[in-house]
Amino acid sequence: MRHHHTCFSGTPPPPQHLILPQRRLLLVRPPLLLLLLLLLSLTVSSWLAVFFSKPGQQQLPSFEFNHSLHKNNAHHSFAESVQDWNDSHSSGNLLGSPYHNWGLFASDFGEMLHKLKIFVYPDASMNQSSSPFARIFLPNPNPFHPKLANYFSEHMFKVALLRSSLLTTYPLDAHFFFLPFSINALRNDPRVRSEASISDFVAQYTSRISREFKFWNASGGTDHFYVCCHSVGREAASKHHDLHNNAIQVTCSSSYFQRLYITHKDVGMPQIWPRPPEKLLNPPEFRHRLIFFAGRMQNSHIRQELMAIWGNDTDMDIFSGNPPFPYEEGLRKSKYCLHVKGYEVNTARVCDAIHYGCVPVIVSNYYDLPFSNVLDWSKFSVIVSHKSIALLKKVLLSISRQKYLSMYQNLCLVRRHFVWHATPRGYDSFHMTAYQLWLRRGLHRLSS
Repeated sequence: MRHHHTCFSGTPPPPQHLILPQRRLLLVRPPLLLLLLLLLSLTVSSWLAVFFSKPGQQQLPSFEFNHSLHKNNAHHSFAESVQDWNDSHSSGNLLGSPYHNWGLFASDFGEMLHKLKIFVYPDASMNQSSSPFARIFLPNPNPFHPKLANYFSEHMFKVALLRSSLLTTYPLDAHFFFLPFSINALRNDPRVRSEASISDFVAQYTSRISREFKFWNASGGTDHFYVCCHSVGREAASKHHDLHNNAIQVTCSSSYFQRLYITHKDVGMPQIWPRPPEKLLNPPEFRHRLIFFAGRMQNSHIRQELMAIWGNDTDMDIFSGNPPFPYEEGLRKSKYCLHVKGYEVNTARVCDAIHYGCVPVIVSNYYDLPFSNVLDWSKFSVIVSHKSIALLKKVLLSISRQKYLSMYQNLCLVRRHFVWHATPRGYDSFHMTAYQLWLRRGLHRLSS
């Protein structure tokens, strides 16, 4: 059925059989009573089938768990939990769930919402006039400004954290300590700007924190973290030994190949461009183009190779620079959207594709994909090595329609993880990033 492949970003209503009649059961007519009993038995059977599933078969959290999560997180609705259940059990999905283990993740995620506490150093709440560098630490008052778009995630993390239930003003209760400097703000400050000056500033600030507060020295900085999406951020910690080796770098430029990114310690964060909500995605049957890509070629020999081989292919829309039609149109009408490494392994194109329901094709070696310990990216994207650019069309045409539809369906499920909210809610980007910190808790503090 066509509507099976339509994806809504809004919260669906609960199935009708879960809405109980308000009048007394004894007053219901016998035929209706029998129908209700039949529906009840079917529901119980489904529950028992999951509860007593075979070992190795992935179990999803029950409605009861998600309902308790709803009580503690007003933005995670019961209807959303029902949708999680129904979508993850859809019979037409050839690939299975896009989660490595939904039940384990959801249970641990719920515990995180209850327990995780983050202390932010007071520079993030200073008076604007109290320091000439206040703008480096304060949350950006307008993170949606077009000039900040590539660094939207860096700014939104701080905005969301300061409005989050995870925030604590009691440092002794904290699992983690946030260093609130902004690499993007430093880069745009003419007094600092250069990579060398930025690393000097960050090193001096970290040293001051270690002198004025006891918490850095209690752990050697291992329970401290900072956030950056600017490409120069990878050098920010280079002049402070403990900041580089011990503190957690939460970054969009998460590359196995970068000397200042340590995979098991640091956290990959999605680079998201602020875009208006796309509540109803263009369904697969209206996506008539095979591939879409638009971007600069100068800073990437991989993109140049892509253009040389496939630039004139009539099944592909590949453009150097801006396309001759609105960028969003290319994402809406294509089955697959390319993310090809530029200067860094990351760009906002991966999340643009997810936002518009276009299956990402990731051509970026050594990219530590965001949330990859929770999400199985192979279930909703295609990953292609640099050396396989010449085989790109063959790879995509070899994907069956059923497999593509399964990837599209899984893409609909994971979209909510790639959205920022000023006040965080549900399984959004802030909470998913915080969950990565939660997984690194308890390995840090050396003394109190």
